[in-house]
Amino acid sequence: MSRFSFNQITAKHWELTEMVKGLVDAGVDKVALWREPVAEYGLERSAALVRDAGLSVTTLCRSGFFQLDGWFDENRRAIDETAALGAPVLVLVSGGLPEGSKDIAGARAHVADAIAQLVPHAAAAGVTLAIEPLHPMYAADRCVINTWDQAMAIAEQHPVGQVGVTVDTYHLWWDDTVLPKIEAAGERIAIYQLADWITPLPAGVLTGRGLPGDGCVDMRAFHAAVEKAGYTGPIEVEVMNDQLWQRPGPEILADTLAGYQSI
Repeated sequence: MSRFSFNQITAKHWELTEMVKGLVDAGVDKVALWREPVAEYGLERSAALVRDAGLSVTTLCRSGFFQLDGWFDENRRAIDETAALGAPVLVLVSGGLPEGSKDIAGARAHVADAIAQLVPHAAAAGVTLAIEPLHPMYAADRCVINTWDQAMAIAEQHPVGQVGVTVDTYHLWWDDTVLPKIEAAGERIAIYQLADWITPLPAGVLTGRGLPGDGCVDMRAFHAAVEKAGYTGPIEVEVMNDQLWQRPGPEILADTLAGYQSI
């Protein structure tokens, strides 16, 4: 429990003030927030709400999407929002191919260049940029950074603490080379996120994640790898699932905690 962080998207429809109350009532003191509901409630109000409740914000999710016009200004805003919430980490989803393009190598090179342009602003704000490699099925439309090696190759161009990598079990479990690489990553691990792989995947595939323990991911192997790397930070449960979202927030939190504690 001391490391558990509830990622807001896991209970997408749980209103922010009610979620904060539910976390406090359950003895949870960490939360990962998403930009959209924070903006809806108001950035300053959100920061005050979690601060007054004694919650620490582990990450802000998410920014990136470097294929879109205006990516530079939008990501600078996201960095400023992260700092305002007192979160140490901004999660970056790199974005897919530009419309009409088939140049995935060029898109990946652009991601590296874009992050390099953002690092000075993030460093000044005290925010670590956490590159998240997503499963290859998302490469075309959502994230051209799909492997641990691709993410690390970008991160290692910058000082530790300025750019790191997100370990997300849902996106990395399939890679038979990834565990020893995670073990060797050390301080490059910026955040550790849990979600299980369940089948069949739904249409659109985005909302097919399961709670820890409900699928086929060897969570204990990932735990061992991040522990060997020396990572002692928060562990977020980040699940996107349409069926889960239909349930009341307190039930989702209770089952999320049960899944987390079972592995």
